[in-house]
Parts: sequence; structure tokens; C-alpha cells
Amino acid sequence: MGAIEKAGQKKLVLISGRAYPQLAEDVAKELGAEVLSTDARTFASGEIYARFNESVRGTDAFVLQSHVGNINEHLMEQLIMVDSLKRASAKRITVVAPFYPYARQDKKGRGREPISARLVADLFKAAGADRIMSVDLHASQIQGFFDGPVDHLFAMPVLLEHFREQFAGRDDLTIVSPDMGRVRVADVWSDQLGAPLAIIHKRRDPKVANQVSVHDIVGDVKDRWCLMVDDMIDTGGTIAKAAEALVKNGAKGVTIAATHPVFSGKAPEVLNADHIDQVVVTDTLPVSPEKRFDKLTVLSIAPLLAKAIKEVFEDGSVTSMFDGAA
Repeated sequence: MGAIEKAGQKKLVLISGRAYPQLAEDVAKELGAEVLSTDARTFASGEIYARFNESVRGTDAFVLQSHVGNINEHLMEQLIMVDSLKRASAKRITVVAPFYPYARQDKKGRGREPISARLVADLFKAAGADRIMSVDLHASQIQGFFDGPVDHLFAMPVLLEHFREQFAGRDDLTIVSPDMGRVRVADVWSDQLGAPLAIIHKRRDPKVANQVSVHDIVGDVKDRWCLMVDDMIDTGGTIAKAAEALVKNGAKGVTIAATHPVFSGKAPEVLNADHIDQVVVTDTLPVSPEKRFDKLTVLSIAPLLAKAIKEVFEDGSVTSMFDGAA
């Protein structure tokens, strides 16, 4: 008796939550694919329902969801979609969360605090996820919270391409780290752009959210154009105070580069201040028309996500996308 041979090839399916369908459409276009038709709804009671309108048996499924605004609802929807895929016999399930939910709660700063980033990883695993893909995690240690592969992507290539063109020929550029936690990333930017590095030392009161006192600047920023790099902008208060400190110390201009435009509350108004010349972000999160302002530039992250998804699907190397750094 001959062996039983399996017909057909691997099949990739891209699934989108309802938080940011445009990003999924952009990624699908880059892949030359379509977003899987899904019946997702929220009942009057608040319960979420999700069912896929075609078979996903044996597929390599990528569930893309952005986590901003109603973060808990979006997280629950993604978990339900993962559970649905598992019960529908998908072969491998990858959670694509460009902005990892609860990433800032990655450690205990004081007693009796949660480590919610670890809890989120446990929830994804319990739902049936085999793999997680995210962009510029707030803390790299989050990769160790998930019991499985984590593809940690960097938006730096997307942002660097923009700034290489913008700052070509300038010899007065300084890369600025807004705090000690981002020094490693800023140092890579410094190497890539061939510019010196400055660091802002700040102190945050753990009992008061979103309030920072800028203390000192390490490095020369006088008569320099400062490019400040960070992973996210939430209320904008921290980054705006840092920019103000740079200008007070003689900087001739300040450009801010960040991956995730959370833009909570009055962030657009705060970022439109006189001491900030430009803000450049990627579209890992949706930036609605009312949150846009003249100084804002939004770059597409879809090509990066699409390339990473393709590498995972074809059993290629995600690390090779970042010169071995990922």
C-alpha cells in the first residue's frame, strides 16, 4: 500500500479586527492578497462575536489588530478571533499587534502592581496563538513573556529612509534620546545617520501619570538641529517638555520621530507648540483627521508588516530584514 499524499500547498490568510481595517487592507495590497471576509459584531450586551465566512482549515493565519481607544474591546475581539481560528483547525496562528497592548506595564515599579504585559501574552497563548508579531515594543523583555516565537519588528528602517532624504548634507544634526531607556535605540540612530548623540535625563513621579520633570541634558545641542527618537507619543506632554528643554539649551530646531501615534487627549495641540518643528510617526495606529496637524507626517508601516508576514509564511528570516538585529 502506498503512502497517503497531501494535495495542495500552504495557504496564507490575513484577518483583520475592526479597530483599524485600513491597515489590514494596506498590508493585503502589499502581499497581493485579500483580507479574509469576517462576520464580526458586538451585541447589545457588549459581547463580541466573530465567524469567518470561508474555511480556514490548515491555513497559516495572521490576525491583525490595533490596540488604541477602546483597547480592552479590541484586545478581546482579537482573542476571540484567535480562539475561533483554533477551533476551525487553522494550522498556525500569528497575532499581529503592531502596538502591543499594555506594553508599558512590563514590570513592577511598586508593590502590589500588576505586570499586565505578561498577562496579555498569557491570554494570547491561552486563546491559541502560536506566534506574536509586534513593532517597537516598549520594553524588549516583553518578548520573553510569551511562550513561543515573537517577531519584534523595528520601524527604524521606515523612519530612517525618510530622514536620510530630509537631512542629507546637514552637519549640524544631533540625535536625542528623550530618556535613559531609549539610549540604546538612539545610539543606533546616531550610527546610521552619522550624527552625535545627546541624552535627556528626566525624573517621573510613579504616583502621577503622564507628568515628567526634565532635569539635565547630556551632550551638546547648542546651535544644533535635534532629532528626538521615541517608541510612542501618548499625551505628548513628556516629549513636548523635552523639546522645550532642548530649545532652552540653544537647539536651533527640534524634529520628533516616533513609531506609535497614540495621541491621547490634547496631544495634537501639545505637539503643535512653537518649540516643535516637525513630528514624524508611522501608521501602526490610526490617526484620525481631527488628530492631524500641519507639523505631522505619517509614514506607512504596511510594507514592513507585509514583508515580515511573508518571511514568516515562507519560513524565511525576519532577522535578515534588520541586518541581524531583530
